[in-house]
Amino acid sequence: MANPLDQVASWPATAAVGVASAAGLMETAGPVGQPFRWASVTKLLTTLAALDAVQRGLLDLDEPAGPPGSTIRHLLSHASGLAFDSDAVLARPGTRRIYSNRGIEIVADTVAARSGQPFERLLAGEICLPLGMAATRLDGSPAWGAVSPLGDLMNLAVELASPSLVDEGLLAEATRVAFPGLPGVLPGFGRQANCDWGLGFEIRDSKAPHWTGSRNSPRTFGHFGRSGSFLWVDPDAGLACVALADRDFDDWAKQAWPKLSDDLLAAHGR
Repeated sequence: MANPLDQVASWPATAAVGVASAAGLMETAGPVGQPFRWASVTKLLTTLAALDAVQRGLLDLDEPAGPPGSTIRHLLSHASGLAFDSDAVLARPGTRRIYSNRGIEIVADTVAARSGQPFERLLAGEICLPLGMAATRLDGSPAWGAVSPLGDLMNLAVELASPSLVDEGLLAEATRVAFPGLPGVLPGFGRQANCDWGLGFEIRDSKAPHWTGSRNSPRTFGHFGRSGSFLWVDPDAGLACVALADRDFDDWAKQAWPKLSDDLLAAHGR
C-alpha cells in the first residue's frame, strides 16, 4: 500500500506535512525545517495561552469581555457578535457564529494584561518553550501571526492529542461545542446551519463541505489557515495531522486536504 504522504509531492505548492498517532507513529513529508506562516492556525496557540491563564487563576472563561453581554467564552468560540476585523457588533452574543479575528485579539490582550507582560513573551515562555517549540515566533496578530517549521507544529498537535501542559478536563471542555446550534459561515466553505466551534478550536461535527476528510469523526477538532496550513486531531481515530505550505488556501486545498486526511485515516486510524 502506498504511503499517503507521497501525494504531498504532487500538490501545487511546496508543503511540509506530518502525521502522528497515539501508537507513536510519526511521519513527515516535505521540507520539515523550512519556516511557514500558520495564519489562523495561530488561534490554537492563543487558545492554549488562554487556557493556561485559566489554570493559573488569571482568567475566567465566563468573565465579561468584548461587546456588552459577551464573555471570554463567547470570544474564543466566535459567538460574541463581533465583526471579523473590527469592534463593530453584528449580532447579540450567543446568537450567531461570526468568525472574528478581533475577538481572539481581545482575549490575547486580556491575558497579556493579567500576566503583566507582552503577549509574544508570554506565549514563548508559557507555551512554546515548554512544548519544545523554540523555532516558533509571533510575527503579527495573535489571531494569525505565528511562523514556524513543521516540527514545532507537530509538537503542538501531539500536545493537543495528549495534553501535558493544560489540564485534560479543561482541554476537553475547549474541544466540545460551545453554544450549540448556532448558524454561521465557515470561511472558505460557506454557510453552515450548525457552524460548531469549541473554545478556539473548530469542531468538525457534520459540516459539509469541510477541509478534513469524510472519514474524520465528528469529534475531530483543529483549525486551518489562509496560508495553506492546517492542524486536526481526531480523538476517535487516535490520529493527528498537520500541514504548512507556501501557497494560500484555495481550490487546490479543498481537493488535496480531504483526500490526504481520508487516506491517512484508512492507513493508520484505529
